[in-house]
Amino acid sequence: MRLQFILAEIGHGLRRNLSMSISVVLVTFVSLTFVGAAGLLQMQIDTMKGEWYDRVQVSIFLCPDFSDVPSCAGGEATPEQIEAIRAELEGEGLAPYVERVYFETKEQAFESFQDLYGDNSTFAAVTVDQMQASFRVALVDPSQYEVVSETFQGRTGVETVEDQRELLEPLILLLNRSSLVAAGLAAVMLLAAVLLITTTIRLSAMSRRRETGIMRLVGASNLFIQLPFMLEGAIAATIGAAMSIAGLWFGVTYLIEDWLAGSIRFVNFIQADAVWTVAPLLVVVAIGLAAISSVVTLSRYTKV
Repeated sequence: MRLQFILAEIGHGLRRNLSMSISVVLVTFVSLTFVGAAGLLQMQIDTMKGEWYDRVQVSIFLCPDFSDVPSCAGGEATPEQIEAIRAELEGEGLAPYVERVYFETKEQAFESFQDLYGDNSTFAAVTVDQMQASFRVALVDPSQYEVVSETFQGRTGVETVEDQRELLEPLILLLNRSSLVAAGLAAVMLLAAVLLITTTIRLSAMSRRRETGIMRLVGASNLFIQLPFMLEGAIAATIGAAMSIAGLWFGVTYLIEDWLAGSIRFVNFIQADAVWTVAPLLVVVAIGLAAISSVVTLSRYTKV
């Protein structure tokens, strides 16, 4: 009997404040979509870091004929200089830091260049002699790039030492800032959702003050009186969370898996399964919004 009464009160309250309830659903949907997007973006960043940083290499570019770097004053790196660098890279001193070493000749560099730009007429005049030989060094720990850089930077026969992480950092920084922007927008929208749920519960409580007074006169407890109002907000917020989860799933499936993953093949994008990882968080946040709004509102507006 009590359950039937509570359900009837919930239905009555939702119908009476239908426009406000719809507003709660929509604001919760938008705010939780930003929360979920921020979480998914951070997951994508972590995936890219884990994948790309494991592949990152240190490139030791050897002197070509045309360099004006002081360490290349003697011209192109000689075979003796190349072998000395190789021996040190493969020696015991750098063994704790170096995982593997690959030497790329000018001819191999030219082949790679042709694979990338062979169809571009702008680079048709490029020849093998304009390429640079280089050592590609995979590190055990990519963060210890400085060990290799300090060892070979400025050495005779070496033009420059480059860390490929420097190419990745601007992209990672951009994605991190995008994640922070999404999180900031989510926080603003969550505040708006709390205020709107609070307003909805307050209006519903004020419109039923007479019923509330009667219930209190017959000995109903505070929980029994307040429960329908709390559940109204929780139901509206949970519907918004469900819409947010569905929207994120469709977004990841059709925008990322079907479109981006097909267009940008060198990035390992997150899959739709990642949405189910953040889904419980979104539901918990939705229920938390309703709970906070209820605590703020009901203690005052259900008093008679």
